[in-house]
Amino acid sequence: MLPLPPAEYPLLRPWFWPERPGPLVYPHVTATGHGRCLVDRLPGPRTVLAEVSGNYSVRGDADHLTDPAEPIEGFVDAPEKFWPALRRLDPSAQVWERVIFGLPGEPAATTAPAAEVRRLADGDEAVVGALSDDVGWIASTLGGATGLTHSGLGWGAFLDGRLASVAVPFYLGERYTDIGVVTELEFRGRGLSTACAAEVVADIRRAGRIPSWSTSTDNPASLGVARRLGFRLVREDRLYAVRTPVPAG
Repeated sequence: MLPLPPAEYPLLRPWFWPERPGPLVYPHVTATGHGRCLVDRLPGPRTVLAEVSGNYSVRGDADHLTDPAEPIEGFVDAPEKFWPALRRLDPSAQVWERVIFGLPGEPAATTAPAAEVRRLADGDEAVVGALSDDVGWIASTLGGATGLTHSGLGWGAFLDGRLASVAVPFYLGERYTDIGVVTELEFRGRGLSTACAAEVVADIRRAGRIPSWSTSTDNPASLGVARRLGFRLVREDRLYAVRTPVPAG
């Protein structure tokens, strides 16, 4: 796969359109400038790939999928016809079962937690950078701690002087925005994820987009937050874990 110059990224839009709730890798790359797009050949690509921070979307002809210079390593959103090609790249690749939710209407009312919940901004780089390895991935699609705080798109809950929970628009699309949220282990069960995610939902709706929520079938905490906010199941889905393990629920 060959890297495409950023000026030509808009040419790939028809491959990923229409948008639907769930992984929105391509529109996120074009909207934020984070990530990259690749094609199997120029001119006349037959297979196209968008990637940001180890999250991939692939479309086109599965027979022409090959590894780029930096081999695929992460979670791949692709039609099922790509599964044999992905297994050729990584015989130990696995299927990660997912569920996708949407929130076309107003979110459900939530109870305010006993924490300071506010928008993350310039000056919060250190506290975002200090998140544990288990949850620090939340900043990855927005350019890390500096990119997240500079964007003004993330919300955090602070307890005992620590950043305990963070919610972000993990994928920014044209019509939909998919939400990511994490809470440090010792602060879970206090409603912090719900409170932060509710603020991101409000931002998404003010921007005229529809919130979506992607999670795994064995993640009861994430499923619980989605239900509390009023999200409804849109479809069952899957990602392909290539050269990387499927996360535990």
